[in-house]
Amino acid sequence: MFTDGACSGNPGPGGYGIVLIWNGKHYRREFSKGFEKTTNNRMELMAIVEGLKKIKPKNMAIKIFSDSNYVVEAVNKKWVFGWEKKQFKGKKNSDLWKVFLAYYRHHKITMEWVKGHSGHPENECCDKLARLALMQDKLKCDEGFVNLW
Repeated sequence: MFTDGACSGNPGPGGYGIVLIWNGKHYRREFSKGFEKTTNNRMELMAIVEGLKKIKPKNMAIKIFSDSNYVVEAVNKKWVFGWEKKQFKGKKNSDLWKVFLAYYRHHKITMEWVKGHSGHPENECCDKLARLALMQDKLKCDEGFVNLW
């Protein structure tokens, strides 16, 4: 899974892009969605959550490629599990982290950071999808963002 989030202003209109590839099968799908007001970190994390929702079988080995240090380090350095133990007190995006952790526990997920805007084809595709999504008319409301304020 390749993901990216984008925002025009932070907060501002935002979007995410996802590319799902199933190795060993002829499967590649692209997804995106835009929101009227959100943050870049929310879009980075939401892209991963929404991508995981699209994977129906359980106990899959899933490698997630993201250019978000925020997300990759939170998982790889196990910070998110400490946040969870403290019930995400003082942490933003807890709504998305809780959903992520539910999926994390149903799969074998590994996270890999990729440098953004470095020519990686799938990351560039996700970036394009996210940017196109945030420029659409009639953007959705990011309820989790609205509820933060």
